[in-house]
Amino acid sequence: MISSYRNARSAQRVSAGAAIAGLGLLASWLYVRAKARRAERDHPPSGRFITVDGVKLHYLERGQGPALVLLHGNGVDATDWEHSGLLDAAAEHYRVIAFDRPGFGYSERPRTTVWTPDRQARLLHHALQALKVDSAIVVGHSWGTLVALSLGLQVPDFVRGLVLVSGYYYPSVRLDVMVGAPPALPLVGDALRYTVAPLAGRLIWPAAVGRAFAPMPVSENFRAVSPWMSLRPSQLRANAADSSLMIPGAVSLARRYGSLKIPVQILAGTQDGVCSCAHNAERLHAALRHSELSVTPGVGHMLHYAEPGKVLGAVDAVAAKAGEPGHLPSARENALAAAGESGV
Repeated sequence: MISSYRNARSAQRVSAGAAIAGLGLLASWLYVRAKARRAERDHPPSGRFITVDGVKLHYLERGQGPALVLLHGNGVDATDWEHSGLLDAAAEHYRVIAFDRPGFGYSERPRTTVWTPDRQARLLHHALQALKVDSAIVVGHSWGTLVALSLGLQVPDFVRGLVLVSGYYYPSVRLDVMVGAPPALPLVGDALRYTVAPLAGRLIWPAAVGRAFAPMPVSENFRAVSPWMSLRPSQLRANAADSSLMIPGAVSLARRYGSLKIPVQILAGTQDGVCSCAHNAERLHAALRHSELSVTPGVGHMLHYAEPGKVLGAVDAVAAKAGEPGHLPSARENALAAAGESGV
């Protein structure tokens, strides 16, 4: 009799706990949905859309001249190039196209495809062809450098040269990959992305952003970024999937680096706590005969905010080697360079 009573009490406690957990998940789901919808309402797509290979891509396009393609890293979207000032500055002399990579911003990411760097590069090449781009210089930041390298390896006659900023090029042990990958898992990941993962992400957002910019302060321009645009369930899945593909992507690409014959500018900061300069940039430079390396002391992962003038200078250097006309710095570019020197 006593045993039956205890079992009944235990079952009641389990049921009550399950009910409370269920209510908590429901409240989280409603809160996340409301925040995501508000973020999209406050930050509607500001570019254009193109559908290629059955995938709808969102992109920003500015300026006229030789084509320049900008590929963002993880956790952000194409507007990262706007916030850094590079998109508008480069548009004074180039036709600049900045894509939201698959699953980021307002671009789709079909679940039927494993979006490796090679697969993303193939899709973006097809999109550029649809946009009547015959050749382009490609700039990649962070994870975007893997896609940029894939483009250079796949279609070297199309890619005139590469500018690689704060990139990850060689496999290494990454705790952040293991921590960030679960939201990409089927079923369990879906539950996480719509409930607790965005809430946890919002809590660690300041620390994650601070780590990316360290040792410099977070740029005021970046502070205008809405965390909830990056923490929407759809983008969390893209971010987690890319995190899980980062190491195998680097393994696959590293075997082929020696075949690159196009000019490559490699930029890195000595204090990059996300992608080690020595392990990645310096090693890649040693492997590429047609590369130049620029290492900036005291700068971290977000070099395109700290040294926008250097990035634009690297683009011009590639353009000159590729036979495209360079240009004298504009007033805006001089201002960007001055801002970088002053640490803004």
